[in-house]
Amino acid sequence: MRVPPEISFRNVDKTEFIENLIRKKISRLDRLCDYITSCRVAVESPQQHQQSGQPFRVRINLKVPPGHELVATREPSEGDIHSELPAILRDAFDAIERQLNKLVEQQRGETKKHPEQEINAFVSTIFKDEDYGFLKTLEGRDIYFHRNSVVQDDFDRLVEGTGVRYVEEQGEEGPQASTVQIVDKSGTKANTDSP
Repeated sequence: MRVPPEISFRNVDKTEFIENLIRKKISRLDRLCDYITSCRVAVESPQQHQQSGQPFRVRINLKVPPGHELVATREPSEGDIHSELPAILRDAFDAIERQLNKLVEQQRGETKKHPEQEINAFVSTIFKDEDYGFLKTLEGRDIYFHRNSVVQDDFDRLVEGTGVRYVEEQGEEGPQASTVQIVDKSGTKANTDSP
């Protein structure tokens, strides 16, 4: 994961057991997709209603290059108001994991795509003042690229997380991209996976 995950608790006691469960589930997501750029988990108990019991709500947001946002929200339905927090957490993480699996399969080409829309890497680091950067392939390899290899003078449009297609060649110091082209994607925000 590019940045440490953010875990927040609102009107819920933060316990070591719950925090460890969340971190274990986040670690599983990171193993599934090691280029997640951010992960936020919010655990809250809404204002008390007339009903007895303590309902919990869990929301998980993931950002995955080149601009995907995955969201899963779980809260007990009216009949499940007494659901335990660990069960609601597991349901939320199962939902986000299904979404992430689907996205990773699409990005790896395991589902049908149009060749002109294929992304085979994303910008992982860019040094604009020095005219170069690095791509991270979907297999996790780092590839060097220079401003001159970016087609259509699009170097200045590149930011970390930009999805690209590239052609690889062997350079003097290892693999490098001879051609880098931005892949414009429309409608990349994923829908909320609701129960």
